[in-house]
Amino acid sequence: MKILVLGAGKMGSFFIDLLSFDHEVAVYEKDARRMRFTYNCQRFSDLAEIDKFEPEMALNCVTLKYTTAAFDEVLPHLPPTCIISDIASVKTGLKDYYEKTGRRYVSTHPMFGPTFANIHQLADENAIIINEGDFMGRCFFKELYSRMGLNIYEYTFDEHDKTVAYSLSIPFVSTFTFAAVMKPQDAPGTTFKRHMGIAKGVLSEDDYLLQEILFNPHTHDQVAGIRSELKELLDIIDCKDAARMKAYIDKIRRNVRQQK
Repeated sequence: MKILVLGAGKMGSFFIDLLSFDHEVAVYEKDARRMRFTYNCQRFSDLAEIDKFEPEMALNCVTLKYTTAAFDEVLPHLPPTCIISDIASVKTGLKDYYEKTGRRYVSTHPMFGPTFANIHQLADENAIIINEGDFMGRCFFKELYSRMGLNIYEYTFDEHDKTVAYSLSIPFVSTFTFAAVMKPQDAPGTTFKRHMGIAKGVLSEDDYLLQEILFNPHTHDQVAGIRSELKELLDIIDCKDAARMKAYIDKIRRNVRQQK
């Protein structure tokens, strides 16, 4: 298949590397410097080059803020049969956008990134395929993600955003809270250092990505839940209630055990 990747950032470069040995791949990137470390693919910085390439699929890997703008720019240069695709972390508004284009589309979300995941060992990582897109497009990504060893889940657009609100907003907000109250430590403990590593990784993400995940319509209820738990925990601490603390710790241990 002839695949056009939009954007040569972290995930764009990852997909170029992943796809280029089985498919004819090209990348379109306005900033030529970002294409310096891409290989085994054609490099485009001019829209006219897309016309000549005639891709069968366009995979949008640009920063979330510019997802639809990137589509708008390249759509006039794509063949009518070209499947358009995204890997956006938040899907709000994308279903309506796709339907307005009248094109075949497929939307997925690899639930990992170069910041934390070992991209050479992804057996414990997950991917979501939106089940409302083009059948052949979904089959393509299902086969691709299966070969990568990912655990695959199929959700609607709305179900996806609910899942992301839970799986990303909770750790993001917890990390923000940790980073907001921490002070310089001369001799940090192991737990502190591990939390610091997570905080640095999260805060290295694009500001707009962090914003959009937290502005997800489903995030509010998750953050409200954190607030309720903090209120209960603070009351237990203030009362120095050993029995309630034991019950609280037992509760959260059960929660942890229930996770896959």
